[in-house]
Amino acid sequence: MTLRVLADSVLSNGAVTADVLAYIPSPSQGVWQIGPFPLRAYALCIIVGIVVAIWWGERRWRERGGQPGAILDVAMFAVPFGLIGGRLYHVATDWQKYFGADGHPIDALKIYQGGLGIWGAVFLGGVGAWIGCRVYRIPLPALGDAVAPPILLAQAIGRLGNYFNQELYGRETELPWGLEIYLRFDDAGKLDPMNGVSTGVVDKVVHPTFLYELLWNLLIVVLLVQIDKRYRIGHGRLFALYVAGYCVGRFVVELMRDDEATKIAGIRINSFTSALVFLAAVAYFVFATKGRETAEQLQPSTGSRPWPWQIAALRAAAAEQAAATAGDAVATDSDSDKDAEAAEADDSEKAVGLEKSERATELEKDTTSEQDTDSKEPTESEPAAGPAEGTAPEKS
Repeated sequence: MTLRVLADSVLSNGAVTADVLAYIPSPSQGVWQIGPFPLRAYALCIIVGIVVAIWWGERRWRERGGQPGAILDVAMFAVPFGLIGGRLYHVATDWQKYFGADGHPIDALKIYQGGLGIWGAVFLGGVGAWIGCRVYRIPLPALGDAVAPPILLAQAIGRLGNYFNQELYGRETELPWGLEIYLRFDDAGKLDPMNGVSTGVVDKVVHPTFLYELLWNLLIVVLLVQIDKRYRIGHGRLFALYVAGYCVGRFVVELMRDDEATKIAGIRINSFTSALVFLAAVAYFVFATKGRETAEQLQPSTGSRPWPWQIAALRAAAAEQAAATAGDAVATDSDSDKDAEAAEADDSEKAVGLEKSERATELEKDTTSEQDTDSKEPTESEPAAGPAEGTAPEKS
């Protein structure tokens, strides 16, 4: 179903009154049954977002001088941690949906039905990335800068899953771009907003806050890429800008929602979280190291690259890398010693040559001085000087 345009023209007392409403329709369903397997749009959007983030993050990492394959290696740690963290945050902040009077605790495990808290995903995903960077000896801040725009793009793609699930929308509105929320029913005729199929009956028209956040995320992605190209930001500061930018948009979006949520002093908990994380991100950006890492600093181990689940191979690779690092240090020290010895020998030769040159110069000066002295003394063959003129000879 495309954008619905309802145009009613009524001729009354010779005047034409036009009432035109244009609303964004919701999908008629978010789950399609393919044989015994359900294809869920929400899960598909999450998977597509992850694939796009890894692909683009890999390209950005190589452009910064990193070794190919490093992003995928680290993602093997970060993605599972991020999914678990996102689900834990959602369940913790909306616990009444699962552990309340009408809740079903087992539903907390049904991640495919929607419900991922971005803050938990970023936190535990960061822990997983840190573990991966430790294993492959990659600087975590530099990796964060490379994947910051791709992660935010993945979040934008994931918001399409909320659209199919008819969730994360705002208050009711009469704006032309309002989102129609349909009533969905299962095969037995029972109301099932998540897994059912729409009958075309509109329940309400609301603010499409998922769309607002999606567009905001895309805007921040473009800004991050341009800032990174112009100022060559590194050491985790671009990742901090991503977090700060997202927090601003999320804070505003939260103010437009009125669905059930945990609140503190009448304010939604996600608004508190957005404000606190924003302040932390700005502080990191201000005080972190300026500039960008060199390509040499991004290079991981040059040995074999085992998969994360190959624990024994990972340990062996780590030991091999440690030994290689120690060997390089010893070789560097040896080369330094040799260079110092060569420089010392060269200086010694120069000193000896200078000393010889000084002695030769002194000897030449002495010889010249002696020759000057000899030329001034009379020789035996020269007659003695007679009496001076005008002097009378002595009488005998």
